[in-house]
Amino acid sequence: KLTPLKTRKISVNSSTIYEILDEYLPPPREGSILAVTSKIISLCEGRAVRIGEIDKEALIKKEADYYLPRRLSKYRIIFAVKNNILVSSAGIDESNTGGYYVLWPKNPQRSANEIRKYLCRRFRLKRVGVIITDSRTMPLRKGTLGVALAHSGFLALNSYIGEPDVFGRKLKMTKASVIDALAAAAVLVMGEGKEQTPLAVMEHLPFVKFQNRNPSPSELSELKINLKDDLYAPMLKAVKWRKGKTK
Repeated sequence: KLTPLKTRKISVNSSTIYEILDEYLPPPREGSILAVTSKIISLCEGRAVRIGEIDKEALIKKEADYYLPRRLSKYRIIFAVKNNILVSSAGIDESNTGGYYVLWPKNPQRSANEIRKYLCRRFRLKRVGVIITDSRTMPLRKGTLGVALAHSGFLALNSYIGEPDVFGRKLKMTKASVIDALAAAAVLVMGEGKEQTPLAVMEHLPFVKFQNRNPSPSELSELKINLKDDLYAPMLKAVKWRKGKTK
């Protein structure tokens, strides 16, 4: 069950994320997950630059870990790697911003951890999760879908390695990405236009393995794949990536 929550318009430095949650979030139940769009966290953090104050391309290069030159894209899009996620424009967005370039949150993982701590303390919960979401595109498919920038309070991956399939064949590689599947569902119900629903509560999640803690460094490391080990390495390594300012 996914329930989007409508809010007022959120502008740069107009509120803290906790003021927004205090105003709009009904008491969540044990075993629920709160999805928060990265954009409202960034707006609350002041992670925005007024359009016209800086060249967008320069800003993308500053925010990116790695990027590809704009000339390589038919649509003049700069593709980048940011926080180990392949995303256009290093996550910088102009929609629903009020005339700003909005960047990703300064530290999405810290934001997820702190919001989960707030939920546990305010509502006296033990089994509650948080995901920070954004949108991205997928190669060879039209349309955007959600992706998780960070999570807290539950296992990000459900491993099927060593488990038998219906014919008894043991699976060797399969791990379900719980965080990205939930992010895709949350972003779908929160919308991409003028819905003003930057929050969503997810309930009845029997496949989620909750943890009464933040993800450990080893669990976070498990989510990342080195370029040379990636399934798509032949394509990703076929172009010359430039280092962004974060690298």
